[in-house]
This record gives sequence, structure tokens and C-alpha cells, in this order.
Amino acid sequence: MHRRKLLAGLAATAAAPLLGSGIVQADEALLGELLVARLRDAMLGLGTAAPASEAISTDFTRALADFDACRYESLAVRLPRLIRAGHALTANGEDTEQCSLLAKSYLLATRMFVKMDEQQLGWMATDRARQLAETAGDVLAVAESARQLAVLARKAGWHDQALSIALSAADHPDLRGIGLAGSAVRGLLVQSASYTLARRGDRDGMRELTDEAAAIAKELGGATLLRDHGGGFSPLTVQLHKISAENQAGDPHAALDAARAISLKELPSVERRSRALGDIAVTYDRLGRRNDCVRTLLAAERCAPQETHARPATKSLISSLLVSGPTSTELRGLATRSGVLA
Repeated sequence: MHRRKLLAGLAATAAAPLLGSGIVQADEALLGELLVARLRDAMLGLGTAAPASEAISTDFTRALADFDACRYESLAVRLPRLIRAGHALTANGEDTEQCSLLAKSYLLATRMFVKMDEQQLGWMATDRARQLAETAGDVLAVAESARQLAVLARKAGWHDQALSIALSAADHPDLRGIGLAGSAVRGLLVQSASYTLARRGDRDGMRELTDEAAAIAKELGGATLLRDHGGGFSPLTVQLHKISAENQAGDPHAALDAARAISLKELPSVERRSRALGDIAVTYDRLGRRNDCVRTLLAAERCAPQETHARPATKSLISSLLVSGPTSTELRGLATRSGVLA
């Protein structure tokens, strides 16, 4: 009896944020934690599953649009619900289409976990995505699972393993048989390996692989491909990659040059524009250009307020600015809205 009461109480607590309209008017500084908690519970099979819908592909499209637009308040409802529904639809058999959609949902969750520095949950989501993608025979999702696995290995400091995962996946023969999309995935995987070399301090190797990714993008004719997998691959997104890669390799001047070559309006999503502004803010910080750094962070907030207020990397930069020099009303306001204390 005690056990049943305890489980009932825990279930009620878990369900509470989902009552009413389903969307909580949460403090944006806490949206990341809310989203992570709901995804964790959905992955653990906790909470009440929504009725499985045959329109799950439409639900995924909407969740992807929320991610691209940095609408994390909406995503905190939609993506966990999508994962629960996906499991309900695949519970009684290995439906190829549903397995593929659930794999993509887990990959979207992984991208969110990476943003929120939730590596343990990221490993779990990526492994599930890989298994589901292999069951479905979805070559693109298998390759994207490998890319996310390489990202997580790099974050863990396993640089050799991250390189091996990304480059082995890029060379897989299956990618060469699916046309332009396969080439674009290869480009994203090469970029991932390039960034790992940057983190390892190998500037020449990073630039060599970045040039290889740029060559692949050029061969594809300049179109933005893979919006529903890696967030887009094109010559412009390779240029965006250069900002963070040059920063990590220790050359913020080269990173700033790369940033100047980008038109933010041409980037394929709000999420990509926000990421670019975040990378540019880091560049200014490393160059000691404090005012430009704050100005860029404020531009990022105008572009994507929920991401700016929720993302740990941005919070860390704001916190550093608060203690490293004179503050301004604008910086203190941004810190307050982001839940950062001096």
C-alpha cells in the first residue's frame, strides 16, 4: 500500500507541469532545466503517454520548427510528448517509418542535451537513436547518430575516439549511394572531425578538414541541405563552423575574419543565427573587446531570448563578464533575465 501511494504521489508531481494548456509560462532562465527534466522523464518512461497519433510525422515537423526557432517553452511540451508517442507506436512491432521518426526525435533531443551540457542524457539519447535508425535502415539517421556520438566523445575529452567515429562514418559506403543528402552528411561529419582537431590544438589539421568540408559544400551547388538532421549544411554553414573552430584552435582574429564573411540573415534558422552571435561574442571576449562582447550578447538575446537565457555556455560568459571588469545597466539586466548572479 505504501509503495502504491508513493508511486501515485511521484506520478502526480511529474504530471503537474503538464496540466492545463500544457505550456507553462516558465521563467526563461529555467526553461533549459524544464526541457531537460521533461525529456529525461519521457526517456525513462515516466508520466502519462499522450494517445499515439498516426500524424506523428507532423508532430516531428513542428518540434523541429520549435528547435530551429528556439521556442523552448513549446519544445518542452512537444518533444517529450513526441518521444512517448513514438514508443507507444513502436511497442508492438518494428514499424520502419515509426522507428525512423523516433530515431529523429531522439537525435533532436540529443542536440538539445548538447546545448544544455547534459552529456549523460545525451549518451543515452544518441544510443537509442542509433539503434532505432539501424532497425529502420535509415542511413542518414545512422550517420547523424555517429556525428552526435562524436560530439559527445569530444566533450568527454576523448579526441582520438571522436575523430575515429566521425571520419569512419564519413567514409561509410552507404552514404555514397544516397545522392546529395549523403554528401551533405559527409560534410557535417568532416566538420565535426575538424572541430575535434581544433579542440586538440591542431590548427593546420582543423583548417585542412574545414577546407574539405567547404569543397563538399561547393560541389553541392550552395543549397542548404539536411535541415532536419544536422541543422543545415552549405557553404554558409561551413563558414559559421570556422568561427568556433578558429576560436578553439587559438586564433580569435581568424574567427573574427570568418564572422565578418557571414550574413546572419542568410543563415537557415534562428537557432543558427543565435549560435553565430554566441560564437562572435566569445570571439570578442577572447580579444578583450568587452563592449562588443556585451553588445553581441544583447543582439543574441533579441534574436533568440529563450536560448540566450537558458543556455549554460551563455550564462557562463555573462557570469565571467560580471566579475572581470566594470558592468553596465545592459549587462546587469541581461544577467538578471538569464538567472545569473554576480
